Amino acid sequence: MNKQPHLLVDSKQISDSVIVCGEPNRVNRIAKFLSEVELLSDNREYRLMKGIYNGIPITICSTGIGSPSALIALEELYQCGAKKIIRVGSSGALQANIALGDLIIAEAAVRDEGGSTCYVPAAFPAYSEFELINGLQRFCVDNKYPYHQGVVRSHDSFYTDDEEKLCQYWHKKGVLGADMETSALLTVGRLRGLKVASILTNVVLYQQDVKEGVTDYITENEIMVEGEKIATQAALYALTC
Repeated sequence: MNKQPHLLVDSKQISDSVIVCGEPNRVNRIAKFLSEVELLSDNREYRLMKGIYNGIPITICSTGIGSPSALIALEELYQCGAKKIIRVGSSGALQANIALGDLIIAEAAVRDEGGSTCYVPAAFPAYSEFELINGLQRFCVDNKYPYHQGVVRSHDSFYTDDEEKLCQYWHKKGVLGADMETSALLTVGRLRGLKVASILTNVVLYQQDVKEGVTDYITENEIMVEGEKIATQAALYALTC
């Protein structure tokens, strides 16, 4: 089979179980939990590695920022035979009780991004695969890691003129946090028959300045780094249990 045009991999290189993340460097951090790690490709925003976790092959793929690039990754992973995908990402809190480094397990997502609406109208729900959610939850409970579980919102920009009003609106609706990829992955994954879920580490407090929160994450605030590690372990457990 020919290599995919963006991921630069073929079906022989991709495992059934995949972790996706936004940042290419996060691929390196996640790969530390695997053995027999191999770099598959590194093109544009897409860095792919593979390895073994508890005897099971795992692929890790970065997707860049936003739904268009995330959906390119999902589609090409699907073409290569992926069956289960968990996003290990970051989010900004929309509730005051969600602390920095806290985990959010997305049961479903508000589809406020444009990528998935190119496939199906916004009335189609974006919801996670129960089997994977159950695994994520079980890992957190068994290891006594606190987490939040519910609905998140995915969007296309946090620099809009009405961002504060948008956050307040979804805060009042009980939405837990916001990212830019989850709803697209859940929606199109469902359309393609994939099992998809998302676990997010909170990197911005509710009503905190976005630039400040993201900068703290980039500088590897210890609390948020620990949250990412737990999210990674939860995803690996859910994919292999």
